[in-house]
Amino acid sequence: MTATATPSTTVANLRDLGGTPLSGGRTVRPGLVLRSGQLDRLDVDADPAVAALGLRTVIDFRTAAERADYPDRVPDGARLLVQDVLADMLSSGRIPAATQLKDLLSDPARAEEHLGAGKAQALFQDTYRSFVRTNSGQAAYAVLLTELADPQAGPLLFHCTAGKDRTGWGATVVLSLLGADEDTLMAEYLSVNPAVKQAFARLIEGFTMAGGDPEIALALIGVFPSYLEAALDEVALRYGSMEKYVREGLGVSDQTVEAMRARLVV
Repeated sequence: MTATATPSTTVANLRDLGGTPLSGGRTVRPGLVLRSGQLDRLDVDADPAVAALGLRTVIDFRTAAERADYPDRVPDGARLLVQDVLADMLSSGRIPAATQLKDLLSDPARAEEHLGAGKAQALFQDTYRSFVRTNSGQAAYAVLLTELADPQAGPLLFHCTAGKDRTGWGATVVLSLLGADEDTLMAEYLSVNPAVKQAFARLIEGFTMAGGDPEIALALIGVFPSYLEAALDEVALRYGSMEKYVREGLGVSDQTVEAMRARLVV
């Protein structure tokens, strides 16, 4: 079993991590930690599924350019926390493919040049490793965990653009700390594929009809085990375990993790 898809009409790839199975027959408490794509089309008045969530905190993992192009629409009374996961990668002159999906899918020739012959997969794997090793990535995921430990944060939603990469790693860290096993972590990570492909269906169709390689489109739009494994490998290489990554890399105390578990585990 994976997170529950929430049937929103204005937010793509909205999922409640509640109900995800954990060790010892426990599960994640429903209604407190949610993940999604960007909130630029959010309309609480027209979307009863989102209105019912009672969101109090939104964490936006996107870059400044992504936020400027598609600003979040946040429910009244909710706090918006901006935590740019990829800031350090961008400042070093590298532009992650995850932030250029629409541009790359509009130009098959450019996509083939920069992303063909396995380059797309390699770029995504490097980006996932950056989630673990960069200061901006560490700061963003530290805020996610700290907020989830705070009862005052209320129902919390975290997101990026498509809700699959930066958001997928955040969900993996949270669920790992709560006690999900490796199979559950991977199943939850991969379970967003249908929703993401649906959200980008027109772009994919236009790209392939213009002569674009379908494999490149899938590498950009979908998520694959090798992407998540790259981040997990980086954790193992640098820290040896998820707990040490959280304690030493993110600077999140064991007490905060225990408070998060107490709040989110049933």
